[in-house]
Amino acid sequence: MTSSFDICIVGQAGRLSYEAVLFAASLRRASPDFAGKLIVGEPQPGPLWPASPCIDPDARKLLVSLGAHIHPFECRHFGPQYPQGNKVEMLAALPPDRPFVFFDTDTLVLGPVDAIEFPFDRPAASMARENTWPVVPLYGPDLADIWQAVFARAGVDMAPSLDLAQPEGHWERHLYFNAGWFFYECPNVFARRMIELMVSLRDDPPHELSCQSLDPWLDQIALPAVVTGLGGGRPGPELCGLDGGVTLHWRALPLLYAKAPEETIVMFEDLTAPNRIKKVLKLYDPFKRIIYQGRGRKIRALFDRNELPRHEKAIRNRIKRARLWSR
Repeated sequence: MTSSFDICIVGQAGRLSYEAVLFAASLRRASPDFAGKLIVGEPQPGPLWPASPCIDPDARKLLVSLGAHIHPFECRHFGPQYPQGNKVEMLAALPPDRPFVFFDTDTLVLGPVDAIEFPFDRPAASMARENTWPVVPLYGPDLADIWQAVFARAGVDMAPSLDLAQPEGHWERHLYFNAGWFFYECPNVFARRMIELMVSLRDDPPHELSCQSLDPWLDQIALPAVVTGLGGGRPGPELCGLDGGVTLHWRALPLLYAKAPEETIVMFEDLTAPNRIKKVLKLYDPFKRIIYQGRGRKIRALFDRNELPRHEKAIRNRIKRARLWSR
């Protein structure tokens, strides 16, 4: 255990610039005693990014004023074709041996992150996921063979990752994460293993994955084997505040308004009300329409929070049918 760690997110041109502002503002509000750094990784122009991916200037100024440390990094393996790769490219560029927690920018901090007892020597990641990968072909290979191929490519024994309380063939028997948050004691070690496996699966997929889509799942496919290989696994009870009362991975602003409790929406609208926040967020048109022009409250009126559709796709489709979807 350690009480000293950094929080890492990625900011870049467009939507992520403004999501990073929301994350930083919520962190400073809900976790004012957090003593580590908030590091905002910023991809730099280069061969893999023909257009500049740098953070929008007004958002950058506000992030710095909120205490964020902007950390430029070079993209060596992934680019616009797979921007999710930026999270591991950023970690590879950070100083070694400093515990970190990575969050996707589309996350709100609702409580004191520094009160969570992260076991940094035993990594874990978010379990807020659905059965999105793999899609098992009718004539095989089966679920176990597909995951075994991933673990074998990483040189990691799959057995410790299995939840034997689940029956064979059930997707939850196999370790599967959402990459919305994860942590470890060294960003370089974690990033190196992730990049090696992600690039290997992308460039030379094992035949068991020949019928599988790797986009946008590539980071989530690699995470279970990397976490297991580093001695980690499913998050323990000490981490229950993540994806709970301490952080909320909202993923898309219409989904936040559709699903979140009223007290969270009230907090969110109070967070975004100060003029220095508002004048920057309004530069991003979807945020202007949803937060400041009332579209979010119209989305909210479409749903009963006590009887939400079971699957996110149904929520998205209802919002889109009402022509209220913006991201």
